[in-house]
Amino acid sequence: MNHRNVLSILGLVLKAEGILLVIPLIISLVLKENSTIPFIITITITLLLGTIFSFKRNKAENLTAKDGFIICGVSWLLLSMFGALPFFLSGHIPSYIDALFEVVSGFTTTGASILTDVETLPRSLLFWRSFTHWIGGMGVLVFILAILPLSSSRTMHLMKAEVPGPKVGKLVSKARFTAQILYAIYVVMTLVQIVLLLFGGMPLFDAVVNSFATAGTGGFAIKNSSIAAYDSAYIETVITVFMILFGVNFNLYFFMLLGDIKSIVKNRELQVFLSIIAVSIAIISIDTHQIYGSVSESIRYASFQVASVVSTTGFATADFNQWSTLSKTILVILMFSGSCAGSTAGGIKISRIIILLKGAAKELKKMIMPRAVVSVKIEGKTVDNETITGSYAYLVLYFIIFVFSLLAVSLFDSFDMTTNFTAISACFNNIGPGLGEVGPAGNFSGFSNASKIILIFDMLAGRLEIFPVLILFYPSAWKK
Repeated sequence: MNHRNVLSILGLVLKAEGILLVIPLIISLVLKENSTIPFIITITITLLLGTIFSFKRNKAENLTAKDGFIICGVSWLLLSMFGALPFFLSGHIPSYIDALFEVVSGFTTTGASILTDVETLPRSLLFWRSFTHWIGGMGVLVFILAILPLSSSRTMHLMKAEVPGPKVGKLVSKARFTAQILYAIYVVMTLVQIVLLLFGGMPLFDAVVNSFATAGTGGFAIKNSSIAAYDSAYIETVITVFMILFGVNFNLYFFMLLGDIKSIVKNRELQVFLSIIAVSIAIISIDTHQIYGSVSESIRYASFQVASVVSTTGFATADFNQWSTLSKTILVILMFSGSCAGSTAGGIKISRIIILLKGAAKELKKMIMPRAVVSVKIEGKTVDNETITGSYAYLVLYFIIFVFSLLAVSLFDSFDMTTNFTAISACFNNIGPGLGEVGPAGNFSGFSNASKIILIFDMLAGRLEIFPVLILFYPSAWKK
């Protein structure tokens, strides 16, 4: 490992966090809130450490894939550890573990919360809480690549470590320009949603933070009853549409800008993604018709919750804990599938599921016809063995971590099976709310500190897709 290069980029990440913290600091100063000093302390620490780490900055030419994974894993840990300080130092979240849980949930765009009354938080902390969704949605390393001249081709290792999906490629010749394109699309879509929410009568502050939470598919709400507090079909429709849009692979938006509509229409992952949404909405609408009494109302609530869960956003307009077993089962399945690769959403990803299913079909064909040459193809293109193997490795590690997390949480806390299972599902897949005690009307405050640490690990592992987190536990990874 190139320690100097790794420290240099970690320093840039800390300095970026310090600069981003200036925005909620300004809000705190203007509104004269008691979070001003905590923000100043946090900014000072991050900028000081960032300057020390990046004092002797090298070019990123010697970065290896291993370095990329380590930088990614450590960056997210540092971001979360320091990002939790304003909540802890201000006293609004007196336990550091709780503050860390909240901020990790923010950066990983999970949306799981330990707060029982979010409306008591100062606006500066509410802004920072939702802003972490927006920062973590596209990825902080992608942000660093977009604004800094790390022009080496080896910086692609940083994107591969952070961007979700079985395979990451460049849109253009350089990773930096790819990052800039992705962030430009991200910013424009966020601004459009803010404007549309303003048209619906939502206050400016609410429109901004709710758009941050939607763009990052995080789901932190600033109202105790989430989006249901606005009681507006228009606002729910706007957020529903944008939750789905942010769950789509951002590469397709680049194709749209190029006028390559054919590639979008033929995209298999998008077809499956939209089909899953349509079928799920139809079934749940029919199933909940008796609860809401009209077709329009059942479609309204079903559409919002399906979009929220499949995009792993976690907003709520209804307490789906009260829905039938069929509807809740569909939502739990959607928790695992997630959205498209290359989006801001969590979950296993539709593309990875397609690859796994086609890989299984390939093995079945080879058993029937041993001499046949069978390959896995998507949209007419052969998927390389490295991607297939990586998908299988991911799935194995995914279920091992899931099972051990479930056993550990069940050991430390005596909640019912539904609560524990969906709590792990919600955190590992970066959803937010689950069922039972962690449903839309509940929260994660009742879990012990030991369970919260496990859930923090799950949130990070889910957002970074396991490998960048696990590699931190390999001693050989740290050798020079």
